Amino acid sequence: MFTSVDYEKFRALRITQVALQLEELLTDDGNDLKRPEELFLTAVDEALEVRRSTRIDKLISKARFPIPHASIEEIRYLPERGVSSVRMQRYAAHDWRADPTNLLLISPTGAGKTYIACAIGIAACHAEQSVHYTRMDELALELAISRGDRIAHQNLLNKLSNVDLLIVDDFLSIGIDETAANDLFTILVNRDQRLPTMIASQSGPRYWIESLPERVAAGSIVNRLASRARTINLGIIDMRRLHADEARAATDHWE
Repeated sequence: MFTSVDYEKFRALRITQVALQLEELLTDDGNDLKRPEELFLTAVDEALEVRRSTRIDKLISKARFPIPHASIEEIRYLPERGVSSVRMQRYAAHDWRADPTNLLLISPTGAGKTYIACAIGIAACHAEQSVHYTRMDELALELAISRGDRIAHQNLLNKLSNVDLLIVDDFLSIGIDETAANDLFTILVNRDQRLPTMIASQSGPRYWIESLPERVAAGSIVNRLASRARTINLGIIDMRRLHADEARAATDHWE
């Protein structure tokens, strides 16, 4: 229907996807009675949805989630956990750019902090907001490596300062040195009251102050993270053990 010359024109106009969708609609016998302008507008809508889907896929890939399939709908809302479907749906629909309130996910290991953090982050990507996920140990290492190149180091600080939602998992599960703490301070100062940060940790603000290497900076870091923050306390249920026990109880399980 369209020639290679036509597609060159479409590419020049950046409407190749519209042409592909329109061609598919025109070859469908079920559309024979529809008006050309109706088919064209349908093709435009479908092309826009393809572009949106592509942008979302890129945002999810760029965020570097360790659980890229995590979903709000798949969270298990057990009585022992401090989450509800209504509350999680609010986070799924949340506009992080418009509300710079931080979010703290606190629980012992195995409670499912990482899954919930990824699920909320992926929901933000579906709303076409930029997200960056990192563990505290990975972040400290990445910052240390970048310090060998002043420009690379500044670019990393800028990226972490300006992403719509920054997620730091395993926060202070292991200690960090004073240089890493200084970089963390810079990032949080840049984000303060402008863009939100999500922290997933086995410990709370009181422990963070004791663990950070320099007391004055520690107070400033924790104050920026915890003041005005929303907090989800997941309780003590071990979701890893629960899933393992359920897997062993399945009829097709073998060892």
